[in-house]
Amino acid sequence: MSNSLPKIWKKGFALRASSIGPLWRRPFSASSDALVEYKPGEIGIVSGIPQDHLRRRVVIYSPARTATQQGSGKVGRWKINFMSTLKWENPLMGWTSTGDPYAHVGDSALGFDSEEAAKAFAEHHGWEYVVCVYPFISLVKAYADNFKFKGHPKTDDK
Repeated sequence: MSNSLPKIWKKGFALRASSIGPLWRRPFSASSDALVEYKPGEIGIVSGIPQDHLRRRVVIYSPARTATQQGSGKVGRWKINFMSTLKWENPLMGWTSTGDPYAHVGDSALGFDSEEAAKAFAEHHGWEYVVCVYPFISLVKAYADNFKFKGHPKTDDK
């Protein structure tokens, strides 16, 4: 065992020093013609998206807090959602069906930290977008407001 360690060390050092060594140790050389810059809207054409879906209209919005969410932890995120095209009710079970492959993509996958990032992503893919900004109403309430005097109770004496 003690004799095999120096042999392994020497083989490893020789392998690292040679050009046959691991790829991450080799010097990186890239030619300038390998990098291609795409104009806004061309990335959808290159990515293989069908022509029907290239000029889709999307909605950019900031979703409201859920009913169980306290504080402002996930508030401020922006999402892209595709406008749904054709929906129908399944006659057997009564479920709502759609033939749109992008119907549920925005709900889970397309989240952004800012409105500008979402707009840039939509422009990069060549999608028309509509930004929906909902007013954020913040009611600052203290716990003491639950116990403060709100006036005398109303009576129905006439």
